[in-house]
Amino acid sequence: MKRREFITLVGGAAAAWPLAASAQQGPLPVVGFLNPASPDAFADRLRAFRQGLKDTGYVEGENMVIVYRWAEDQLDRLPALAADLVRRQVGVIATVTSHSTFAAKAATTSIPIIFSLAEDPVRLGLIASIARPGGNATGINILSGELVAKRLELLRELVPGAARVAVLVNPANATSTETTVRDVELAARTIGLQIQVLNASTSREIDAAFAALARERPDALLVATDTLFTTRRVQMSLQAMRHAIPATYSAREVVEAGGLMSYGSNLTDALRQAGAYTGRILKGAKPADLPVVQASKFELVINHQTARMLGLTVPDKLLVAADEVIE
Repeated sequence: MKRREFITLVGGAAAAWPLAASAQQGPLPVVGFLNPASPDAFADRLRAFRQGLKDTGYVEGENMVIVYRWAEDQLDRLPALAADLVRRQVGVIATVTSHSTFAAKAATTSIPIIFSLAEDPVRLGLIASIARPGGNATGINILSGELVAKRLELLRELVPGAARVAVLVNPANATSTETTVRDVELAARTIGLQIQVLNASTSREIDAAFAALARERPDALLVATDTLFTTRRVQMSLQAMRHAIPATYSAREVVEAGGLMSYGSNLTDALRQAGAYTGRILKGAKPADLPVVQASKFELVINHQTARMLGLTVPDKLLVAADEVIE
């Protein structure tokens, strides 16, 4: 055999080895990621989700694939996006918010679903119980919905003279809105506050809601937990500052963008946990047997610079209690 032919033969065999190994291992596992927001607004949490997968031995592009479906804040697109993931026969569907989870549950009863939810999944009818979910869904409950009363209490401490508080909700997210309004009204009666509910489902409606706030001048604003409001965090914080309205949010990202105060679960850590649960499913675990992880750590974040610009003096009690004070 000539030397050139020998080198060609060896080179061709070497090139074929990875392909042969890949063929023996079979196709890479595929995770569908269904989200009502946009990828730009979700970058930090997406990194956390990938870290959770990595913690269980899965690295995107190396030994698994993620197929992303983003609704870009158009919730009516979620059912079609979920159906597309089912047609692609993904191994797991990871969802964020109740809307995404309901869309996935409607699309499949067999593909495992790992959710990240602000609301109680048992009350929503998504699972049988926290300890033993049953069915094809389990995940992380960040409990943001249950924190409404505490957020209202903290807002009252920051704005002690407040008598009227506006509540901004997204009516397109009917389940969350109903719960938020009910809990806020109950908590407000307890501490003697009047409540005014405003709606916004789009960026334009957010501007319209703040224009209404400017006319009616409530003493403070509580913004409901919703991916739309987190996605539009720069718009939210700028409008609140423009109209000099003290506002509280559930997501720290809004405060990092200039919002006044937030109180809620660490959503980045929740997505890391969701990634780890997704990895466990890929390894063969059954969602029916994985208990729902409930958030146990809640963060108070205050933007001290924003408070000063609004003419507010943050009580020492809140500064000491805060997990982070942004100067």
